[in-house]
Amino acid sequence: MNPHPLAELRCYNAKAIARYFQRRPWEAVWRAIVVLWLLAGFFLGLKFDEWFDRPERNKAKRAKQLRETLTHLGPTFIKVGQALSTRPDLIRKDFLEELVKLQDQLPPFDNNTALRIIEADLDLTPEEIFRELSPSPIAAASLAQVYRARLHSGEEVAVKVQRPNLLPILTRDLYLIRWAATWIDRFLPLNLGHDLVLVVDEFGTKLFEEIDYINEGHNAEKFAHNFRNNPRVKVPDIYWRYCSKRVLVLEWIHGYKLTETTNLEQAGIEPQAIIEVGVTSGLQQLLEHGFFHADPHPGNLFATKDNQMAYIDFGMMDQLEEWMKETLVDALVHLLNKDYEDLARDFVKLGFLAPETDIYPIVPALEEVLGDILGKSVRDFNIKTVTDRFSELMYEYPFRIPAKFALIIRSVVTQEGLALSLDPSFKIVDIGYPYLAQRLLQGESPQLRRRLLEVLFKDGQFQWHRLENLIQIAQTDGNFDIVPTAQLGLQYLLSDEGKFLRRQLLLALTEDDRLHTEEVRRLWNLVKEDVKPEKLWDVAVEAISEFSMRRASEVASDWFPEAAFAAFQQP
Repeated sequence: MNPHPLAELRCYNAKAIARYFQRRPWEAVWRAIVVLWLLAGFFLGLKFDEWFDRPERNKAKRAKQLRETLTHLGPTFIKVGQALSTRPDLIRKDFLEELVKLQDQLPPFDNNTALRIIEADLDLTPEEIFRELSPSPIAAASLAQVYRARLHSGEEVAVKVQRPNLLPILTRDLYLIRWAATWIDRFLPLNLGHDLVLVVDEFGTKLFEEIDYINEGHNAEKFAHNFRNNPRVKVPDIYWRYCSKRVLVLEWIHGYKLTETTNLEQAGIEPQAIIEVGVTSGLQQLLEHGFFHADPHPGNLFATKDNQMAYIDFGMMDQLEEWMKETLVDALVHLLNKDYEDLARDFVKLGFLAPETDIYPIVPALEEVLGDILGKSVRDFNIKTVTDRFSELMYEYPFRIPAKFALIIRSVVTQEGLALSLDPSFKIVDIGYPYLAQRLLQGESPQLRRRLLEVLFKDGQFQWHRLENLIQIAQTDGNFDIVPTAQLGLQYLLSDEGKFLRRQLLLALTEDDRLHTEEVRRLWNLVKEDVKPEKLWDVAVEAISEFSMRRASEVASDWFPEAAFAAFQQP
């Protein structure tokens, strides 16, 4: 049997797909009729609600109808629905909550077909590969189904087999969706039609990556390498000898779904420990590695008896460039500092606003919507609140969500939801903010240390209360040690790169006799329990060595009297 002509595509190519179906229009016509018929029923329902003045009464009904329609249309449209659930710039807010429930559970395909795919791709019979193989799949999704097996060498494995003829189905639907996007984008309001074809192309690119299991295996190994020094994160090994583009054999994970709280407790697993691993590993993916798991739904995350977080399914991943990571930190700093004009510029740089956008009318809207985002205290912050607030902005201002950040939003919102299912009182800042505070304070890179300057200085004035707040929050983590943090800070302070900060800090300290203020004494009270007075005395003298030793002694004895007294007791 000859392979399908489109099977030669190694990656998504909109032009090649269009050429194929333009020469064979009959292959797409019947599918277009089916899609139009089902979607027309949904849109007519919306219109009837509008005509008979009942949109509010039927809002939940229509949202459910949309989810069921997409499910009926099959794999491509299920994936569209999942993608739309993270795109408040493309879908109305009242549909989002229903779409996030969209499940891709489908009836499994025939076992014999799956076995033929394994044999055709690996050139070995299933009996030659596996000592044991489950008689039926243990899970069936929109793109593949999974079997439990054991190799002849004894290892227990999961065997992921792609649905047959999947590529022709996906390419046909992507062609129709893209063709529709070229016609309807001009009729959509505001930013909803902006780059709609580009959105479809980004979706197609990710979908093609997801169905390439060789690519998924490499993603898993890269992810494992990033967390090689973190024993709390588990990634399954890949058995490359038995892998192809349509078949993936990987280590079986003995774990528990994060939604099964009772099972976790019975297994002796600490939900709080799992939450901590999940949040910190998620932040590491975004802000340190830049390579992140974009689909952390409950079926892809497991807790092990060793209190590890196990990740599986690495088909949907993405990479953040260094400038993106730095700009994300910038945006966070500007949000914390309530610098909304700079925050708007960050949005332009990240692609949430077009480069030609006039940001000045948007700044007041950002302040109004995000002004109280931290609530009465930083602990009130949650990701869901941010996404809900931005949903309100999407229909009034030309915001858009780049595909890369749609994946990030999907990732962090899902992880926050999973944590809440384990602990209803969970607050992401209880774990996330100490991590961010430590990253800023310890600043191993010059770029990150520059972000700390933006936190600590505003309009040329040193903001003591911000440093005090950072230290207090960082100390909520029992593992936080302020001594190496202070050493890193002083190394930077005394370097050529830290010359500007050194001058600004000394000006702030000496301005209006600042060394004698209650604010500095409060700061000293925060750190004196963690730092030996003798050590802090040495640090203080070294930090202001460009002054005379006499002045340094006066400053140090006045600022740190306990340290000075202890130091003078030394022989």
